Amino acid sequence: MTQDIRDFLPSSCGLVAYGEPTHQEPAFGRARNELFAQLVGHGFRSIVLETDRVAALTVDAFVREGVGSLEDVMRDGFTHGFGEQEPNRRLVAWMREYNRTRPAEERLAFHGFDAPTENASAPSPRPYLEHARDYLGIDLDVVALVGDDEWWSRTEAVMDAAMSPGASAEADRLRAVADDLLGRLHARAAELIAATSRAEWEVARTHLTAGAGLLRYHRQAARPMEPSDRLAGLLGARDEIMARNLLDIRSLEAGRGGTFVFAHDAHLRRNPSVWRMGEKDVTWNGAGRIVAALVGGEDYFFVAGGLGRPGPWRLEPVGEESPLADADLLLEVEGGGSEAG
Repeated sequence: MTQDIRDFLPSSCGLVAYGEPTHQEPAFGRARNELFAQLVGHGFRSIVLETDRVAALTVDAFVREGVGSLEDVMRDGFTHGFGEQEPNRRLVAWMREYNRTRPAEERLAFHGFDAPTENASAPSPRPYLEHARDYLGIDLDVVALVGDDEWWSRTEAVMDAAMSPGASAEADRLRAVADDLLGRLHARAAELIAATSRAEWEVARTHLTAGAGLLRYHRQAARPMEPSDRLAGLLGARDEIMARNLLDIRSLEAGRGGTFVFAHDAHLRRNPSVWRMGEKDVTWNGAGRIVAALVGGEDYFFVAGGLGRPGPWRLEPVGEESPLADADLLLEVEGGGSEAG
């Protein structure tokens, strides 16, 4: 790519989002890597991918501090199978090499902003609440409150409202417990950070907010609805979690530099997201629509990905009649490449 994305950005923009129209084309990941390298040259210091935020903590520890191995973090630090994609492997390896000789304040950070869910399942909140409990050092039997993890993680718990634990008395108690733990975490922040570190406190908060998000997601799964409305509710619940995570990550990173986000464009566009289900359109507010409304147009810049003619990758304005008219730019890549390319 001969163009520089900074030539198109508002000078004050600190959050750039690049949306791919499919997860199956590796050319988008390769273009993302080059875009991020450009942005790093202009002061950006973090990247956010569509993977579980808690799992991504292991990737961040590797790229910043060299904890673990590349093989370990590609296996354990990515969800949805994204650790198997070669562009992601190259990104992580490049970030580790970039950070190797730089002081801590200049190192690149890796984040995930997704919920720990899959398309037809969502896990138990137990390990997330237990992490926060252990950090706080309190006596709380989370297992007794949660019950069997399988009760939460089985496919029926998400696909069938009648089988979901989300509206149970146990779930209500767990939501109260999560709220109480979050209150304690903030109330004791000064002493906890002094005894551990700000980074460890943030890790505990990340686990706790992930657990609370799962409890909201399971509550949505328990609402009896028509199939299309049910799907819209679950997609909206996931994107609400993604939006909160992205706003939180941006708050953490704002003092260090800009943040680059990469995900499916349904999660990043400004307009409502749409998924065709049979003869009906399922519509919901994606994370990008939520975040753009909250941070303002000048601070959120959306680049839509597209497949173009053979040749170099191109950044182009988006036509007013385009279905991607809510994007600030279109980045076209030549598709059809293999993962090894």
